Amino acid sequence: MAVDNKKIAQEVLEAVGGKDNVTSATHCMTRLRLNLKDMGLPNEEAVKNINGVVGVVKAGGQFQVIIGQNVPKVYAEFCAMTGLETHEAINENLDGPKEKLTLKKLGGSIMNYIAGSMTPMIPAMLGAGLCKALAAVVGPNMLNLVGETHNLYILLNLMYDGFFYYLPIMIGFNAAKKMNIPAPLGAFMGGVLMAPAFMNMVAAKTPFDIFGMNVTLVNYSQSVVPVLLSVAFMGFLYKALAKVMPDVLTTIFTPFITILVSVPVSFLFLAPLGNNIANAIGGGIAAFGNATGFFGVAVIGAIWEFLVMTGMHVPVIMTFMVDYMQKGYMTGAALGGNTATWACWGVALGVFLRLKNKQEKSAAGGFFVSGIVGGITEPTLYGLCMKYRRCFIALVIGGFVGGAYLGITNVCAYMMGSSNFLSLISFTGGTTANLVNGIIGCVLSLAVAAVATYFIGFSKDDLKA
Repeated sequence: MAVDNKKIAQEVLEAVGGKDNVTSATHCMTRLRLNLKDMGLPNEEAVKNINGVVGVVKAGGQFQVIIGQNVPKVYAEFCAMTGLETHEAINENLDGPKEKLTLKKLGGSIMNYIAGSMTPMIPAMLGAGLCKALAAVVGPNMLNLVGETHNLYILLNLMYDGFFYYLPIMIGFNAAKKMNIPAPLGAFMGGVLMAPAFMNMVAAKTPFDIFGMNVTLVNYSQSVVPVLLSVAFMGFLYKALAKVMPDVLTTIFTPFITILVSVPVSFLFLAPLGNNIANAIGGGIAAFGNATGFFGVAVIGAIWEFLVMTGMHVPVIMTFMVDYMQKGYMTGAALGGNTATWACWGVALGVFLRLKNKQEKSAAGGFFVSGIVGGITEPTLYGLCMKYRRCFIALVIGGFVGGAYLGITNVCAYMMGSSNFLSLISFTGGTTANLVNGIIGCVLSLAVAAVATYFIGFSKDDLKA
């Protein structure tokens, strides 16, 4: 029977306290992420019991409803029912006293801002990455069907560059929406940071100053943090000006003054600071990889799905994404999530092979297929591992072994791959050995987790039941 996305959205809305309790809504690959006025209103058990909902997580100041790959359709229905546009600003004043600002709340707000600015780009990122992967497969480094001067090879690389080169503009657009200011202002900020005249000065190392202060000459194309910081400042300034600007003048002068002030501040302070932060993040990941070697990748592979269950994988992903967008590839600890996902599918396969009960067997088989085809791990985590706790041991072992293999063989991922079996394509773009070892590491995770689940995933009572 077809999934009724409208019904799921309606029941979720009722269970979280109705549209008056929803201040904003967004979604990632599998979760409907809600910002609520009163986090005490939602009936968590009611939400969990909705047909089509896998689970509920509270993290980062959000009420997250785990749905699966159909979450964009549920999200569209949810927005239609609530009257919300994506990241639309609405009144968030509560009847009670305002929450006290804490480090936890501040951290959650920062992560919401980063996630809201970057997650909408994932479909385009996947599409561009697949174009790059296809170019690598048909190009001279692998099948050698076309040369570097062939129009097809050039076109596929243009499709990739069309996304990643202009990344600051797209991030700026989304960041402005998240700051609840006109989105074109954010795109404008991203465009300024990579304007041709400035890029020429960077290439030629031509000195440039604003009000007598030297501007740091940095190529901000494919950068993330500089535009995020710049648009955040722009958002606060725009809102402050809008409060004091007369209505008759605000349409023209609020955006004009915002641009006039925020662009110099960005060039002189925020963009260079963001570049240093991004370099520190990349250096930190590299240092972790150098300090721990294959063990670091293995550890990430072992614990990744626990981060997913708590919603804490988002800040880690954002860190990896920043590093990837700066360098154009991922290696070391950033690959641990791949093996963890494959290990999770291995657990579902192991349960399917081990249990005799037709209903349990059918459910496990469905979880395996939905995982390896649909890229969803939550059904296995919540539907199997939470029920048969020993399966968590198998999950850890599988993720660890696969991660260790990727670390030992120094595998690199050259694109942000899909979350299903097509994630293997992410290993294209380098050598053939890189692709082969990447596939071996992922399949090894699945196989080890399946075998471990079969032999140690259940107690005697579990099997007797």
